[in-house]
Amino acid sequence: MKSLRLLSVLFILAVFFTVSCADVPHLSPMYSLPAISYAGDTDIMSLDTDEEFNTERFDHITENPFLRVKDYPLSTFSIDVDTAGYSIVRRDLENSSFRPNSWVRIEELINYFDYNYAPPTDGKPFRANVETAVCPWNTDHLLARVAIKGKEFPVNERPKVNLVFLLDVSGSMEEPNKLPLVKSAMKILLDELNGNDRVAICVYAGAAGTVLPPTRCDQKDKILKAMNKLQSGGSTAGGAGIQLAYKVAEENFDPGSINRVILCTDGDFNVGITSRSDLIDLIQAKAKTGVYLSVFGFGMYNYDDGTLKQLATRGNGNYGYIDTELEAKKIFRDQITGTLITIANDVKIQIEFNPNNVGAYRLIGYENRVMRNSEFNDDMVDAGDIGAGHRVTAFYELIPPGSEADSLANTDPLKYSAQPEVPPSKEFTDELLTVKIRYKEPRETVSELISFPVKTDSVRKAGEASEDFTFAASVAAFGMLLRNSSYKGSSTYAMVLDMAKSSLGQDSSGYRAEYIKLVEKAMDLAKR
Repeated sequence: MKSLRLLSVLFILAVFFTVSCADVPHLSPMYSLPAISYAGDTDIMSLDTDEEFNTERFDHITENPFLRVKDYPLSTFSIDVDTAGYSIVRRDLENSSFRPNSWVRIEELINYFDYNYAPPTDGKPFRANVETAVCPWNTDHLLARVAIKGKEFPVNERPKVNLVFLLDVSGSMEEPNKLPLVKSAMKILLDELNGNDRVAICVYAGAAGTVLPPTRCDQKDKILKAMNKLQSGGSTAGGAGIQLAYKVAEENFDPGSINRVILCTDGDFNVGITSRSDLIDLIQAKAKTGVYLSVFGFGMYNYDDGTLKQLATRGNGNYGYIDTELEAKKIFRDQITGTLITIANDVKIQIEFNPNNVGAYRLIGYENRVMRNSEFNDDMVDAGDIGAGHRVTAFYELIPPGSEADSLANTDPLKYSAQPEVPPSKEFTDELLTVKIRYKEPRETVSELISFPVKTDSVRKAGEASEDFTFAASVAAFGMLLRNSSYKGSSTYAMVLDMAKSSLGQDSSGYRAEYIKLVEKAMDLAKR
């Protein structure tokens, strides 16, 4: 009997100790959780290693399907110039911790790279063109690339900037790749600013505060002194920090300057306004003041990608992920005008496909940017913005008219509104599709329209696609492999690698060479 009682006491103590350990961050759980768990619209990542449980949060993405032109002749989406997705993939591949995931945003992989697109020459803020060629992963299909290039600003013509650095100094930011890297990144940005520009610094941990009022950048020693004093500690009142930063920006608003909040954080908001919907409501309201929000993520393991992506989107800003000082130099030095200066707001693309020549189509990526067709002409609907010199690339995979496209019809015949099928118009048989783009000039409320057709005789044969087209298509195929996409066709890492090497080009920045190494790393991991 005593033995039974002793066993019962030991069992209760064991259960109590196991439950208690769950609340102690430095103790590992007895059993590891699955590599990926799905909860609602968020993927929560966990590494199969001895490291602490990884609570990174990424929004789940459902891929765009093929659509019949007869059923859906229009495709509408908002542009996206964010690049965070590529940096995060690179981080995980270099750490040998990546595995196929639904959160991979293919458009952010493609748009990470520079392409030799022609700039505008007609006074417009950007120039658009389309190149079409045989699809590399399905030679029975075509691949159409929509390419946009924003106008550049010479350094001496850059408008003044009026910035508020909003820096997360909570306890979760103490690691070397967080607050120390934030300081390095802001110093790189500061080096690019001149005496006409102004910077203020706000921080937040358990509460929010202003550590430097708006200061002219000819007083860089004063700005650096304030920044060097920052230390991490406490909880994370991100909502209060955002409210304070906007308050400082609004009180010191300069209509002759670029007014922007630069948020640097790991996204771990746990005090005050913590729900994503409430934060987004706050950002949407503040964006109407003319102060834009750019968001830059740092760190890993507790990183909240989904929230930061949405905040930047709603704040009329861009979203990047900074994992190294080299990435900070890319964003804040090499591409500073695109990072800070917006040249076109609410940019929407609508493609009308000609059923004579296209049976079905699929937009590759941009899943969280797809819009209702009726929203294209609605100037009240928010869309993405383009910065100076930005390049935007989007691919459509096209299926010719015929049995393959017709097989996509999966609805029953209509009972009440059935109409005899109207044959396609014979008037535009030489056109493949028509591109329409709507945009607003900064601070304008009425959009302008650009429209042009793409002719069938412009389709390039296999092996004749441009260097940039081939490289971007390689990145698109790489993204589909990283997603383990059901639409990857005959794509393989070897094919992706061959395409990238054949289209390396001058690559003065070295980013394409780095990409090749990442593909080789992914190929090696896939064999394990």
